[in-house]
Amino acid sequence: MKEASANPHRPSRAAAGKTRSLAILLLCQVGAMSVWFSSSAVVAIVRQAESLSAMQATLLTSAVQAGFVAGTVTSALLSLADRFDPRRLFMLSALTAGAATACLVFLTPASPLAILLRLLTGICMAGVYPVGMRLAATWAKGDLGLLIGLLVGALTFGSASPHLLAALGGSNWRAIYGISACCALLAGVAILLCGVGPNMARATRIEWSALAGAWRNRALRLANLGYLGHMWELYAMWAWLAVFLQASFAAAGMREPRAAAEWLTFGAVAAGALGAWLGGVLADRLGRTTVTIGAMAVSGACAALMGWLLGAPVWLVGCVALCWGISVIADSAQFSASIAELAEPASIGTLLTAQTCAGFLLTLVSIHLVPDVVGLAGWRGAFSMLAVGPLLGCIAMARLRRLPDARRLAGGRR
Repeated sequence: MKEASANPHRPSRAAAGKTRSLAILLLCQVGAMSVWFSSSAVVAIVRQAESLSAMQATLLTSAVQAGFVAGTVTSALLSLADRFDPRRLFMLSALTAGAATACLVFLTPASPLAILLRLLTGICMAGVYPVGMRLAATWAKGDLGLLIGLLVGALTFGSASPHLLAALGGSNWRAIYGISACCALLAGVAILLCGVGPNMARATRIEWSALAGAWRNRALRLANLGYLGHMWELYAMWAWLAVFLQASFAAAGMREPRAAAEWLTFGAVAAGALGAWLGGVLADRLGRTTVTIGAMAVSGACAALMGWLLGAPVWLVGCVALCWGISVIADSAQFSASIAELAEPASIGTLLTAQTCAGFLLTLVSIHLVPDVVGLAGWRGAFSMLAVGPLLGCIAMARLRRLPDARRLAGGRR
């Protein structure tokens, strides 16, 4: 009798533990990810006060991407996300990234040591982003797309936060680094309050065969190719949108183009949190491939259009930027959710890490190409180049949709 009377309370306790843990995870993700794009906000400020070459500006951003690739390669090869407590891995990574960012307050913005510290920050992010997705997946029960969508939304808002600090803080770029560092340090401590869900399956040894299977398995391969098309566009857009908006507003005759560009960049990137949440809700109801194809079609159209709006009315540029910011990230979580549903449970963390590694390796190419293409073909050519990625991603996900394995996605909703 006691056991029967206790049973009704167990689901509510489990639900409360899930809600509490996910809330903590989302807050920690926002705090830890704030260090990622801090240099993107700093570049726009420093360029007005000091001579900063295009290569130096690009390195400040791409060093984080390169570090992330190195970190994810190491993590995937050693199966760290599947063999160790993800909370402790997250903690160590966030604390190290926060300390590295704090050091930037005392350095010249584009010095060699500053670039190295940004590289270290990127390495640490490999223990934050994919590990956070791994933690979220342990709590999934028919709502995997929503859970990872919320996590990507937190990542998006965290990535946008430095632009908010730049808009509020004027020309004080050291404050941007300092506040971002404090947020990451707090996240590293708070993550220990997060619980691990019942779906956690831990690997007992390094499974290198799982990495090869990610390419041999056609369904996994197509999901990864769709993700690569998405990533070709995403981080290059986030990295260079503020620079484009500043140039566009200046061409339109605005008196304070930098401040307006930072506010709109924050709004556009932060609006992606709404897109990530909405994409998660729709994907769990309509299907993963449906949402990813739709989101990439919209974001690709925005990318192709935006370059033609240089100097256009501010309201028009703002509308397209906001639409782009929402759609460019709306599908991101669904590629990760697809891997989690198509892969073996004990290899999910490793395959998620490998997926993000490949995607961020590709971002190194697109981020570096944008300023070069701008010099040759202007912003029209640069943003049109980014639109190629979502186009190819749509093709990959349409092919995945036709496979029998696609029925494993979102409970049969392809």
